[in-house]
Amino acid sequence: MRLLALIGFMLLPATVHATCEGHDLRPLMSTAQQDRLDQSLANIPYAEGNHWIARKGDTTLHLIGTLHTNDPRMDAVVERLAPALSQADAFYFEVTQAEMKTFEQGLAQDLSPVMITSGPTLIDLMSAEDWAKLSNTLAERGIPSWMAAKMRPWFLSMMLGIPPCLMQSPDAKYGMDARLTDLAETHDIPQHSLERVEDLMTMFDDLPMQEQVESLVRMTGALQSDANHLATMANAYLEEKHAQILQLARLQGLEASGLSETEYAVEWDRFEHKMLIERNANWMEHILSIQNQTAVIAVGAGHLGDDFGLLALLEQAGYTLTPAPF
Repeated sequence: MRLLALIGFMLLPATVHATCEGHDLRPLMSTAQQDRLDQSLANIPYAEGNHWIARKGDTTLHLIGTLHTNDPRMDAVVERLAPALSQADAFYFEVTQAEMKTFEQGLAQDLSPVMITSGPTLIDLMSAEDWAKLSNTLAERGIPSWMAAKMRPWFLSMMLGIPPCLMQSPDAKYGMDARLTDLAETHDIPQHSLERVEDLMTMFDDLPMQEQVESLVRMTGALQSDANHLATMANAYLEEKHAQILQLARLQGLEASGLSETEYAVEWDRFEHKMLIERNANWMEHILSIQNQTAVIAVGAGHLGDDFGLLALLEQAGYTLTPAPF
């Protein structure tokens, strides 16, 4: 998500700076909603904890769950983590800031990875009613209709998840990943990427265009996020409840989508498989190659928990896992 959001910020026109001032939605949940959330979390392994240490032989991995958007409270977290992480031999990110910058420079010359450069645009591929609803929502995020019409559907899906206020924040991208990048640079620690930007683009774009459009139309309501969703996510993150973030997003998305549970499950499973399961499996090939050193693995906190999460996969690979201070 960080990667796609960064690209989106780069493409958008300059806007007036604003701040996101939302409130945590969890205290407002009904008893039924809270019960459903609790039930969804009951059997998820490694549902909490943003700092875990995985050990096997002479290899030590500090797994840090990150939040990709800025929150000033992260400064204190990094101060607490710095003594341990500054001793690492290497840092591994989803994509390093340096590689992301290189990709951005290429994108300035060729927008085809995220834009429809030939054939029908989204205006031609959906009904007038669906297009009006989508373009109005995107206009709130500073995306003009002429630009949105040429954006790839999967990319627009990701953009809908960014609150409008965040699109206008000058510090929005300075999340935990960026702070840890600064830490690595301060201590001259090598940085590596767990995936290539180009491979990620290909993975998201493997569905036929019409299927992407239909999914975008069905999920427009569910994908939208505002300042309150952002505040809820940030608070849950700092409480180290990363599985709760995902499950709450899933349940709130179902309510907002207007779809049946069966219809929504198809869309959610597709998202989960693309964003989490496939990527985690690909990252593990790199992580398991790290031998006889201490390394930091800093990835979105949502990649840590559940049966397909990095923690469970490392346990299956013979690592001993220990929760650590965050």
